Amino acid sequence: MSFRTVVITEQSKLNYKNRYLVVKKGIDEKYIHLSEIDTLIIDSIGVSISSYLLKELSDNKINIIFCDEKHNPFGELISLYNRHNTSKQILNQIKWQVKAKDELWTLIVKNKLINQSQILKKIKSPNLDLILSYIKEIKLGDKTNREGHAAKVYFNSLFGKKFSRDNENNINSALNYGYAVLLSTINKEVINNGYLTQIGIHHKNEFNPFNLSCDLMEPFRIIIDSFVYYNQDRIFDTKYKLDIINIFNNNFKYKNKMYTLKDILKFYVKNTLECLDNNKKYEEFIYEG
Repeated sequence: MSFRTVVITEQSKLNYKNRYLVVKKGIDEKYIHLSEIDTLIIDSIGVSISSYLLKELSDNKINIIFCDEKHNPFGELISLYNRHNTSKQILNQIKWQVKAKDELWTLIVKNKLINQSQILKKIKSPNLDLILSYIKEIKLGDKTNREGHAAKVYFNSLFGKKFSRDNENNINSALNYGYAVLLSTINKEVINNGYLTQIGIHHKNEFNPFNLSCDLMEPFRIIIDSFVYYNQDRIFDTKYKLDIINIFNNNFKYKNKMYTLKDILKFYVKNTLECLDNNKKYEEFIYEG
C-alpha cells in the first residue's frame, strides 16, 4: 500500500527504471519503488522529468503536484480515467438532483461549522457561542450563507480582528499551501471513483476545474487551520511545508476508528459521493484536535 509523500526540492532529473522512481542529482542516484509512493511533489522549477515516468506514475494512480518559482502549488497531473466504469459514474453525476445536492451540502456545511466550533472551544474563544448559533440557523442548501458568516468570525478568532484571507503573510501562505495539498488529495480520490472534479454539489464556478473537490474538502480545512494556528509565529519555509505535508500521515478518528488522514479522505470521498448515487447515509468527520 502506498504511504509516502516524496518531495523534490532541488534541481534534479527524474526517470523511471524497473518499477522505481529514479532521482538523479549529479552522480548521486536514489531509487524509490512506485508501490511506496502516494504523492509526488515537485517543489523546484529546476526538475526535469521523463514522459515515461509520468506515464508510469499516472498508471499507478500517484498524485503529482507541481510548484512554481515561489514554491507554491500551481498545478497537478490528473489521469483521465482511473476507474473501469467512469462513463457510467459521470452520467450518474450529471443526473444528481438539485434537492439531493442541497441536502448533502447542508450536511457538509454543518459538519464544517461543527469542526470550527471544536477548535474555538479548545482555545476558549468568546465567539464559540456565535458559531454554535450559526449551526442552528443553517437552512436547506445553506441559502442564508451561514458558512460565509461563520468564516469571518472564525478566522478573526484564530488570527486576530485585523486578519484577512487576502493578506500576504506567513499565515495565509501556510493555509494556502495546506489547502492546495488537501484539494489535490481529494481530486485524486474523486477521479479514482470515476467522477469529474468540475461538476460540483454547491460550487459552480465556470473557471474552477475542481468544484466537486472544493465541496468535499470543507470539513477537513480545520486540520490545516489548527496546525497553522499553533505554528502562526513560524517562518513559512521548506521545513514548515514538509511538516504540513506530514499532517496527511497523522492519525485521526473517523467512524470510531483511527486512520491516517489520507485513508480518511479516501473513505470520506467514496461515502459522500455514494450519498448521491446510492442514498447512503452521510458519514461526517468530526475533528477532535
